[in-house]
Amino acid sequence: MSTTQRIPAEQQAREATDRLSAAGVHGVALTWVDVAGITRVKAVPTDRLASAARTGVGMSPVFDVYLVDDSATTSPHIGGPDGDLRLRPDLARLTPLAAQPGWAWAPVDRFEQSGEPYAACQRHFARRTVERAAERHGLELKAGFETEWVVTRADAAAPGTSADTPAHATPHVTPHTALHPAPHAPLRYPSTGPAYGMARLVELSDYVRDVLDALAAQDVEVLQIHPEYAQGQFEVSVAPTGPVGAADLAVLVRETVRAVSLRHGYTASFAPVVEVGGVGNGRHLHLSLWRDGRNLCEGGESDEGGEGPNGMTADCEAFLAGVLRELPALLAVGAPAPASYLRLQPSQWAGAYQCWGLENREAALRFVAASPGRPGAANAEVKCCDPAANPYLVTGAVIAAGLAGLEAGLRLPPPVAGDPAHAGTQPRLPTSLPEALGHFERSKTLREALGEPLFGAIAAVRRAESELFDGATPHEIVAATRGRY
Repeated sequence: MSTTQRIPAEQQAREATDRLSAAGVHGVALTWVDVAGITRVKAVPTDRLASAARTGVGMSPVFDVYLVDDSATTSPHIGGPDGDLRLRPDLARLTPLAAQPGWAWAPVDRFEQSGEPYAACQRHFARRTVERAAERHGLELKAGFETEWVVTRADAAAPGTSADTPAHATPHVTPHTALHPAPHAPLRYPSTGPAYGMARLVELSDYVRDVLDALAAQDVEVLQIHPEYAQGQFEVSVAPTGPVGAADLAVLVRETVRAVSLRHGYTASFAPVVEVGGVGNGRHLHLSLWRDGRNLCEGGESDEGGEGPNGMTADCEAFLAGVLRELPALLAVGAPAPASYLRLQPSQWAGAYQCWGLENREAALRFVAASPGRPGAANAEVKCCDPAANPYLVTGAVIAAGLAGLEAGLRLPPPVAGDPAHAGTQPRLPTSLPEALGHFERSKTLREALGEPLFGAIAAVRRAESELFDGATPHEIVAATRGRY
């Protein structure tokens, strides 16, 4: 990158520095999400933001092969102590953090020392798929995540910890070491209100209000927030935006909820499963396709002359058929942890079957049709994803699968009504991480879209985490991962 190309970013950073300093912001958290789904960070003083925008902040590429327990594996292209990358903040996403006074946040793109984009940067990958959709097919994509979490009292000893261990601490898992959690006190929830119940919202109204206030102060448009099914569980949905921005918001929403929770004396868990046998946390992706201002998920004839099911155009149908076809492999991206498969159970609205349906919350791919009161709102929801997933990988991989379906002219099978577990005719999605990994490694679509360095890193991390928890009981898996994400 030339000096003249760097000047606007540096000027923008200096102007941002002045604004942040005037607002009492002293530090900027620069985040990226690794392959294991952990949000990693480097922070700089506010007066170093311009330097970070100009030359980046150093960080080893080895984090792309880190596991959930902070151990590392290796892959054909990434691993070991050698090398360095430059983290450059996206100043357009720079946000003062309402629940962390004195701090701001920005996601980063990662570059080689030469200035070239880093081949395994997950944010670059998501951006590439968006650009491919626009350049090859004239498509604009809008996306949004629903985020679920479980809130418990921070003064309670969590399963797998001793009474002297903070509830947010997690037992450290080392490869080839069996997990044997110590006797524990049960989780304590700040509310006993029923699922989706007003009682829970009343009991925690100050907490939920502060979550809403913090998100609003950060210009995050919330569509809805409500108690969910599991004890202590909530869900927040935010307005759709571009796919890279949607992934950025998934990070910002989670860290905002985490910060507000801690200020109330609570611990927020975003793990796929918080208690064995309970309904786990999902983080569903909603996606719609647009061309020339028209939502292709609804209305009218397509350019090819055919009308798809439920009013979707043929292009939309082909895109969704590509996503549906690739779901077994996509699970290694969207349900990336051994704990994910404790959540991905039939008849729990998790999307455990490879099927689609109109407003069917048991289908892995749910189609949401427009209505007279919500024109232009038709979209598709990928339900089988959870918060252990890297949101940039999820958006990029789903788009890549959809584009492959569009380019192949695929069509959807008949939709499924009712619970597919009762019908007995729909294929079950993989029931374990090794099974999903097998589909992933055989996917030519995802290998080509991700590129060998990133594809190899994902496969290596999934294989290593499968080995890490090999032989562990569900209780041991949950205890070891409850506080990691």
